[in-house]
Amino acid sequence: MHTIITSRHFELTDSIKDYICRLVEGLEKYNLEILNARVVISHQEKKGNKKGEKKKKHFWTIDLTLSLAHANTVVINQNDKDLYTAADLAIMRMHKILRRYHDKINHKQAIPSETIIANEILRDEAIAYKGEDEIVPMDLDLHKPLDIEDALERLKSSSQQFFVFNDKDSKMRVIYKRIDGKYGLY
Repeated sequence: MHTIITSRHFELTDSIKDYICRLVEGLEKYNLEILNARVVISHQEKKGNKKGEKKKKHFWTIDLTLSLAHANTVVINQNDKDLYTAADLAIMRMHKILRRYHDKINHKQAIPSETIIANEILRDEAIAYKGEDEIVPMDLDLHKPLDIEDALERLKSSSQQFFVFNDKDSKMRVIYKRIDGKYGLY
């Protein structure tokens, strides 16, 4: 990755340049083919806006621009009273954006091998019994009220996607596995 660091209204020191370079190099961990990074650091002063106030306010602005090979250019603008804090915040925001983009392009819905095997068995059975309609009775444990925690444990220990149960208030509930790995409850 090619990194360009420029300054406005102050002289850029080697320590600042090295610090910014180390921060920008940390963005490569997402393997998103970053073509170049451009960092513009500016120092600005503003006079006090109240009457009688002669104190000047100093603040730093970091403009961070990343050009990605297969995506739009990402631009972050961060202001702060401290240069290093502004740089850290800008890089932190860029990490968040790149992490989300990385997760978005690399997200694949994983299908457990047990589900694949179960689907193959069901498909083979459906082909074997193609002409006959048959109702297969199943035992459900709906007559026993369960806590939500117990139902969650049963769902975790099985290969099913959802579990139907009655809670302590005699309401029929469904707990299910979500795509993101968390659990939902109806």
